[in-house]
Amino acid sequence: MSPIHALRAERIKFTTLPSQWAAPLVALALTVGITTAVNAAYGTKDHTPGEDPAGGIYYGLLFGHVAVACTGILLIGQEFNTRMIGTSLAAVPLRRRLYGAKLALGAAVGLLLGLVSTAGSFLVVGATVGLDLSTPGLARSFLAGVLYHPLLVLLCLGLTAMLGNFSAALGVLTPMLFLGTTWLAAIPGVREAGQFLPDRAGLYATRTQAEAGVHYGHWTGLLIMALWTAAATYGGLRALRRFEAG
Repeated sequence: MSPIHALRAERIKFTTLPSQWAAPLVALALTVGITTAVNAAYGTKDHTPGEDPAGGIYYGLLFGHVAVACTGILLIGQEFNTRMIGTSLAAVPLRRRLYGAKLALGAAVGLLLGLVSTAGSFLVVGATVGLDLSTPGLARSFLAGVLYHPLLVLLCLGLTAMLGNFSAALGVLTPMLFLGTTWLAAIPGVREAGQFLPDRAGLYATRTQAEAGVHYGHWTGLLIMALWTAAATYGGLRALRRFEAG
């Protein structure tokens, strides 16, 4: 099967399995919906000119990125769960081609989700609180917010391929994103290392202002997340090459 046909097959699976296309829709609803609710209820009261506007813009992403992670997990984890991975490998025997098609689809879905979600969050904050588009760092924050989504999708896809188990990936990755890294960042002595975790670094890239105690810049934060993602996707390829479909 050619790379184009492999990608087309992955697209068909994504569009016909409700569990797969529902995850990015949930992510969009959570991110934009919570951002809208919080800014509409408290933004005009609590917003001050000196605070980082990115805090209000990406408030919903703190919840929505769990569903973004699920998008990446489902793209390959569901096949491990149903044992359909064997059928996929029979259709596309060249494992790097199958894996590459999944990565390409994940990147495209994540990029589209990131663009719509970030643009929606910017629009609702502008409509409820007001947003000065000339704020230094705001354009970079928008770009980082868009890119955070495909990086997270690919990171979770690669880690799920490494684990080779849908339940393990879902049980480990989603709690870590929702609570784990936040707890680690609050523990004295661990806080310094915690800032280099992929989601913490990626979210820091969305800020417009520097934060005390963070030992890198905003662009570097995005680079740190990209390096984590590259390592995870490579690890996933190595694991898939060794996987024996039963």
